[in-house]
Amino acid sequence: MSDKYAAIARERHRFPVTLMCDALGVSPSGFYAAQQRPASARACRVERLRLVTRAAFAKTKGRYGSPRIFGALTDAGEQTSEKLIARLMHEEGLVARAPRRYVVTTDSDHRDPIAPNLLARDFVVRDTRALDTVWVSDITYVPTRAGHLYLAVVLDLASRRVVGWAMDDTLATTLPLRALRMAIQHRQPRPGLIVHSDRGSQYASVAYRAELAHHGFVQSMSAKGDCWDNAVAESFFATLEHELLSTAHFATHAAAHPALFEFIEVWYNRQRRHTSLGSVSPARYEALRVAA
Repeated sequence: MSDKYAAIARERHRFPVTLMCDALGVSPSGFYAAQQRPASARACRVERLRLVTRAAFAKTKGRYGSPRIFGALTDAGEQTSEKLIARLMHEEGLVARAPRRYVVTTDSDHRDPIAPNLLARDFVVRDTRALDTVWVSDITYVPTRAGHLYLAVVLDLASRRVVGWAMDDTLATTLPLRALRMAIQHRQPRPGLIVHSDRGSQYASVAYRAELAHHGFVQSMSAKGDCWDNAVAESFFATLEHELLSTAHFATHAAAHPALFEFIEVWYNRQRRHTSLGSVSPARYEALRVAA
């Protein structure tokens, strides 16, 4: 898909397709035909770079602009340019700002077993990847005046939908376990599902591994300290930071709960249009795949 068609796809919920096609000098029929063609290798590469850019932005809690994000990605082995990273950050609305205090949510300094990285940074959305075959999970924090509230999420890799989530004032293993169990209850996945996370002590714990084994799931973990290995979850956190936490101010944990519920279940899952999904919401994307 050309850059012009990609721009139209991103903005089609805001402006008429015919108007944008006329402004960019392309035909509406050409645009709609492009939507039916498989994504090119270049389009897949740009989509993946968009995702790891958001992951890097989330990892720095919004502190880095495009030059530093470019440097971080280059150090991580990504082949790209500062100009492309600047464009992707502009399109995603990722603007560096004064950071909130960083809080560590991952403790990988433990002796529990580490699972291999089965995902291997394969994040690209494609029709051949079935729903509920790969889930990704991670933990972030939500600042309140009463202290930090921690949020664990589980996302389906094929649709980017948050299929499970939990909140608590502790980082104990029970937090990601509750998110996982919510996802299992709602989705009823089959044995063989890959569940990917970082190497945090919660995910390496006996209780978490036992839950996965009980359902016949396969565990996968990122490399130590490598946020790009779990870029889909980090990208969700970048969205949460940019679209809610950057402006919301919660007095208590109880005050944050309904805002997070509304953001995840009403806005993110059912209304927010995702570029990687062809500018539809995760819920709409899943419905279209089931109907196809």
